[in-house]
Amino acid sequence: MPTNLARTENTRLRLREAMPVAKNWAYFDHAAVAPISGPAADVLSDWLAEASEQGDTRWLDWARQLGETRIAAAELVGAEVDEIALVPNTTAGINLVAEGLDWRSGDNIVTLDDEFPANVYPWLYLESQGVETRRVPTTEGRVDLAQLAEHCDERTRVVSVSWVGYGTGCRRDLAAIAEIAHRNHALFLVDAIQGLGVFPLDVASSGIDCLAADGHKWLLGPEGAGIAYLSHDCLSKLKPIGVGWQSVVHSQDFSRIELDLKPTAARYEGGSHNMAGFLALGASLRLLLSLGIENVAEAILEFTDLACERLQTLGAVICSPRLGAERSGIVSFELPGHDPTQVRRHCLEQGVALNCRAGRLRISAHAYNNEEDLEKLEEALKSFRGTKA
Repeated sequence: MPTNLARTENTRLRLREAMPVAKNWAYFDHAAVAPISGPAADVLSDWLAEASEQGDTRWLDWARQLGETRIAAAELVGAEVDEIALVPNTTAGINLVAEGLDWRSGDNIVTLDDEFPANVYPWLYLESQGVETRRVPTTEGRVDLAQLAEHCDERTRVVSVSWVGYGTGCRRDLAAIAEIAHRNHALFLVDAIQGLGVFPLDVASSGIDCLAADGHKWLLGPEGAGIAYLSHDCLSKLKPIGVGWQSVVHSQDFSRIELDLKPTAARYEGGSHNMAGFLALGASLRLLLSLGIENVAEAILEFTDLACERLQTLGAVICSPRLGAERSGIVSFELPGHDPTQVRRHCLEQGVALNCRAGRLRISAHAYNNEEDLEKLEEALKSFRGTKA
């Protein structure tokens, strides 16, 4: 059996070979929009050639590949295939619940105060129905479970949190939060976009009722192709929305007009799919699964631990929680006395991609980032401050 170090390095090398962006950039912006993988790019290229040269004569094969994407998504989260819906983005997945529950005036939804807007506005929009959105304070992304529990009561219908905070990189204990939600007979919804594909997840053992994630971040797919998980129990509590010709059991029989909805999560896929996007997403999902998500996680945490050490030697202040299971691929930091937007602009000019959030710099490293990338980041930060490399 290979050692942990050897296994991590093997994962890094295999994924790096599949990431064309590594030839051009030290890329640390996967928490925003990631470059697509080589296999995803190949699928897009093949689809474009087929669509332009052969039209819909290839449609049945595309539909088969679409099914393979759904199977890979189910494997990724430990769900049954019937519990997976292919959705255009995280927002669409969250709205399956926000618009699908039978809300009553006086109900409430509990979320966190540092959520990305995608996990806030769908709930705030329910105010017109008398539904209250309760936002629990966090400390650098950390959730006080006792305080979370205090915000829940007998009228709490949903507890909705991000697995990983987009600004701080703090990874949350999903099972502990699920226990609080279920104690109050509420659904537990997870915005998984900042952790899915790079940290192992089993929706059943984590107590997750519903989940949404777009594929354009850590899953290394194109924008406009994401997944939603809706447990069988959750499906039974939601009214269908976005109903269309593909929502029914007999979707391929256009002459039969009967509202016989699919009993699966696929009933939410009412119209035509983003075929190219979902086929490309499937290629990236299979790539990540072939590496072993636990190996991907190990490589990311090893790299970001090292990155924090190196950044601190440059005078950076690390703002992300970096203890044990709180760690993620996101590291938020400050360079005291320097404007983060100017630092980012300089880094981009040096071939280093990173971002700014909440007045801080943010790197988000994937498993293929290596020592060479880290050295480029260091050199860019040093040159910005006018010191010798």
